[in-house]
Amino acid sequence: MPLSELDKRRPHGKKVMGIDLVVWWDKNLEEWRVMDDACSHRLAPLSQGRIDQWGRLQCVYHGWCFSGSGDCKFIPQAPRDKLHVHTSKRACVAVYPSFVQNDILWFWPNTDPLYKDIHLSKTPPYIPLLDDLTSYAKTTLVRDIPYGYEFLIENLMDPSHVNYAHHGIMKIGKIEGDREGGKPLDISLEKLDINGFIAKQGPDEHKFIAPCVYYGPFGVQSYLDNYESKEESSSNDTNRIFLVFICVPVSPGNCRLMMTSFRNFAGLEYKLFPPWKFHLDNNLIIDSDLYLLHLQFLLKEHKLREKGPHNWQKVCYVPTKADALVVGFRRWLTKYGGAQVDWGTKFTGDLQPTPAREQLLDRCVYSSILNCVNRLI
Repeated sequence: MPLSELDKRRPHGKKVMGIDLVVWWDKNLEEWRVMDDACSHRLAPLSQGRIDQWGRLQCVYHGWCFSGSGDCKFIPQAPRDKLHVHTSKRACVAVYPSFVQNDILWFWPNTDPLYKDIHLSKTPPYIPLLDDLTSYAKTTLVRDIPYGYEFLIENLMDPSHVNYAHHGIMKIGKIEGDREGGKPLDISLEKLDINGFIAKQGPDEHKFIAPCVYYGPFGVQSYLDNYESKEESSSNDTNRIFLVFICVPVSPGNCRLMMTSFRNFAGLEYKLFPPWKFHLDNNLIIDSDLYLLHLQFLLKEHKLREKGPHNWQKVCYVPTKADALVVGFRRWLTKYGGAQVDWGTKFTGDLQPTPAREQLLDRCVYSSILNCVNRLI
């Protein structure tokens, strides 16, 4: 989660890979902490609690208090002379190794002490662009989306759908023979291994850093059409736009998108307007194909269950170079990830039924607006 989305005054509940987490700022250690979102007493969610005056995480149900190391520091109901009650290992809450990089809080999803310093040997993907505060203006959006992580990545890696799914929303140059602007795209994979892959489209290089980061230059000319005059566009051929996507598996049929947009032009607009203005613009793009992708996810999931997750190309027909990135991701997922997200024993049974389109969009928009309001407060 980007630090800009976290409030040091209160705990936050998050779900990643089916794990319920509480994220909170430990002012005593001056660090963000990531712990199991369940009080050791009666499993009440600690994310619904508070941070007390001593900087401890306090459960809202019975007032048990925990330090950033997960130790139980106070049980109101226990006699003061019964210290063994407080110090029992059963009173502790499991803590996950966590690490801040690029102003993003990362965590390792295993509480075994063996992994306490895992970030020293397995550093999260470092993207220098995210730390560049002078060359680019930037805005960040975080949103939970009702389809699977692998379908989110496929969608982001698919430039051909923009002309159609987002027609009338994003300004796209017209191509003779197709009023929406569709055309052949020459995309090729340069390298694919366990760490991800690199793809080339003309002079541009796109990178997938497994398992969740995808970034590169996107739609430069279409953004110039929206934000600059013709004189500005023609006089400057060094305008660049980059998008960094971090795609987080949450649960079957649900994922979280963290998107940061950079551009080295029209930066004054980012300073004059509040972030929610850009969130509304970006959410409009996400919403324009959200219901389609939700239905596509359900249909493809059922077909993959019939054919087997390793037989993705028997379910989908992808004969053109325009799909090279999507094919590359599926190749990587099949070879190194068992062709699907491994949820372990956290989830069983079928996916939830699809709500009506209006209900689905209302719920997603409300959630996004609520996040913006919480940040303002």
